[in-house]
Amino acid sequence: MRRADRLFLLIHALRGRRSAITAQRLAETLEVSLRTVYRDVADLQRSGVPIEGEAGVGYMLRKGSDIPPLMFTPDELEALVVGTRFVRAFGGVRLGREAAAALLKIEAVLPPELRERSQRTRIFAPQVDRLENSGLIDDLHAAVTGAQVLRLDYSDNDGRTTQRDIEPLCLAFWGGSWTLGAWCRLRCDFRNFRPDRIVGYAPTGEIFVEVRERGLEAYLRAVSAPRDAQG
Repeated sequence: MRRADRLFLLIHALRGRRSAITAQRLAETLEVSLRTVYRDVADLQRSGVPIEGEAGVGYMLRKGSDIPPLMFTPDELEALVVGTRFVRAFGGVRLGREAAAALLKIEAVLPPELRERSQRTRIFAPQVDRLENSGLIDDLHAAVTGAQVLRLDYSDNDGRTTQRDIEPLCLAFWGGSWTLGAWCRLRCDFRNFRPDRIVGYAPTGEIFVEVRERGLEAYLRAVSAPRDAQG
């Protein structure tokens, strides 16, 4: 279980209780060690969550208080909702699904007035038929995170197609279009590839090792000023 999910479940276990719950019971519920419960409770307390109690006695939320989402202002909450909508529309299938799940977790513990506010925002990002829904962005993202060498059939401005073996380093969204930043083995240099010009692609089965001379930091230095995608 991810730590963020565990902290969410820990707070949820404390919410609405009239009596303290022991660390042992929390550990059994979350399927973690007592030491992990003690550490997580201490971290939450330091971050401002109003948990009262101590080891050997039990824990509960301070009477009259609620949990961290109360710390969101209405504008912060609206930013989260709008951000989730944009990720669902432009971030690919996988990230869109995870963003929606994250928002559901937040809304599940919001007080009613903030939950209603989250549903009233009038900024939308409709999920229409576009490149992001094809699975291509998900596949490119997987190649970036997995350091997979990709073989591309890539079309240039004049419609000519070349085959490239690339080391994908990052994806960048320019408010309407994506680029894939990579080290191109054909050109022996950094290149930006537009996904809508990728005619075909497949992993070669090779995993590359990112080195300083052609890694992400070197790429970012090379493209520090925005420019058009290259071929």
